[in-house]
Amino acid sequence: MGGPPPPHHHYTPLSKSTANAATSYLKKPKLFSLAIVTVLCSLSYLFGVWQHGGAISTSALGVTATIPCLIATSNKTSLTSTVELDFATHHAAADDVAGVKTKKYPPCDMKYTEYTPCEDQKRSLKFERDRLIYRERHCPAKDELLKCRVPAPHGYKNPFRWPLSRDLVWYANVPHKELTVEKAVQNWIRFEGDRFRFPGGGTMFPNGADAYIDDIAKLINLKDGSIRTAIDTGCGVASWGAYLLSRNILTMSFAPRDTHEAQVQFALERGVPALIGVIASKRLPYPSRAFDMAHCSRCLIPWGEYDGAYLIEVDRVLRPGGYWILSGPPIRWRKYWKGWERSREDLNSEQMQIENVTRSLCWKKLVEKDDISIWQKPMNHIKYTNLETCLTRLPDVSTNDEVAGGELEKWPSRLTALPPRISRGMIHGVTHVTYRDDLQLWKRRVSYYKTVNNQLGQKGRYRNILDMNAFLGGFASSLIDDPLWVMNVVPVEAKVNTLGVIYERGMIGTYQSWCEAMSTYPRTYDLIHADSIFTLYKDRCGMEDILLEMDRILRPEGSLIIRDDVDILVKVKRIADGLNWDSQIVDHEDGPLEREKLLFAVKLYWTAPASDDAS
Repeated sequence: MGGPPPPHHHYTPLSKSTANAATSYLKKPKLFSLAIVTVLCSLSYLFGVWQHGGAISTSALGVTATIPCLIATSNKTSLTSTVELDFATHHAAADDVAGVKTKKYPPCDMKYTEYTPCEDQKRSLKFERDRLIYRERHCPAKDELLKCRVPAPHGYKNPFRWPLSRDLVWYANVPHKELTVEKAVQNWIRFEGDRFRFPGGGTMFPNGADAYIDDIAKLINLKDGSIRTAIDTGCGVASWGAYLLSRNILTMSFAPRDTHEAQVQFALERGVPALIGVIASKRLPYPSRAFDMAHCSRCLIPWGEYDGAYLIEVDRVLRPGGYWILSGPPIRWRKYWKGWERSREDLNSEQMQIENVTRSLCWKKLVEKDDISIWQKPMNHIKYTNLETCLTRLPDVSTNDEVAGGELEKWPSRLTALPPRISRGMIHGVTHVTYRDDLQLWKRRVSYYKTVNNQLGQKGRYRNILDMNAFLGGFASSLIDDPLWVMNVVPVEAKVNTLGVIYERGMIGTYQSWCEAMSTYPRTYDLIHADSIFTLYKDRCGMEDILLEMDRILRPEGSLIIRDDVDILVKVKRIADGLNWDSQIVDHEDGPLEREKLLFAVKLYWTAPASDDAS
């Protein structure tokens, strides 16, 4: 250990107490003593040679060497053999073989520039159209996985920095003009030379998303911090979520990959949180009681059909006291029915279906004004116990005033307050001490990250960030003051389900198995953070496939921070070199003695070649 030696115990050659002893020793004959020492050394050496076969194995270092012995001959000391000491590091994995060449991963064909493996349009046609099952996730089999690097389109440019990116996207990055024609009168998107402009319009808000949100704000309070997380079903290009960001409301926007080409891709290029997704036959990848507000603006979901299954799913993810907002058909059908090219009877029947399902959920209809209707989910179910049973049950409470599942602080206090799921002991093995320690841990870790990658400390350098194994959201919370958003992923293979805690803190995220591709377009994220991902997935699925997926969803010149055991990172780095990442393994923030290390990497810029038939 370092530090000064203990007082009064260190040896000083010139000190008075030792001088006389040294002089006396020099006066005595030394030959007899030297002979005894020589004999003992020789016997010890011969015994060691007999016991170990003449060699001492330094297997802990990964080498075997013969240790030379000092032998006295004719009053001279000589080496019986010479050996070159090996000072190289030996953190290589056990199956590493010297001279193994790095496997190189070639570029994929340029037809894969927008490849989303689990939403592949050709594969989807094999599945049922009923309930939109064909638009759900259908991932490729193992033998169908691509072993190549998905290219960016020719001419790809780094996106505009936020907040400019909210309104502008480079045409070369998403070369699709279909929406500019199809939605021209609705003011969604305009094509201007080498870029697209997003005026903030939408089917039900021709005056812009900001004005539409102002209308909502006249009906419910969007300013007091009680509404922090929102979900937008059938989001289009996510203008609703984009304009809510300036009001400190974070929206999870999603839409299927359908005939409206690249809606979600446009949203991501704008720097707005979004995923490819659809309400169909499976649950949404979000926890129960996650969102303060849910929204549908002409999202064309048949809310009243299938025994209200879609509204039941909204009820599941909506927090007690949360709001559901609907605009578009059938709301205000008496005015618009001719323009919607539907009969009055059909639209009235659709609205009655919705009203019946919301009543069965015990929602209260707060208001229907102009084109907007708003319902509120109850805080608890005590008052319904005697007379009626709500379709889905909330956690039990003891009083009428108590919020089922626990009351949340208003934003921004919500970020650091103890989440109800932890305070009520609902997350196995996670206590208030775990939570407080995690807060401090990630403040220190992110501070260290910024010393290694100084671009992480430059506001605006990164906008879309992915945390592949978020746990309690500590990484994201430590970046909350920066102009960015983090998609917090809780792997389905994680030991505990903590995604509900992340939402209770006022952040967003999703469930994901990293043995499969993510429901997002290539080049979604500017920075990817992966804490112990490869330890978690060891013996579950291939490291190569996870790294290829990371390469697919990372932008050119995007960054990665990967934490894991040093032996695992040595393997990761070899694959990273084959992916043409510029990477380096650095010490843990607590120093070089920690086995856990960090790999910092940058995906180099490259694109598909120019094509004569490129649109």
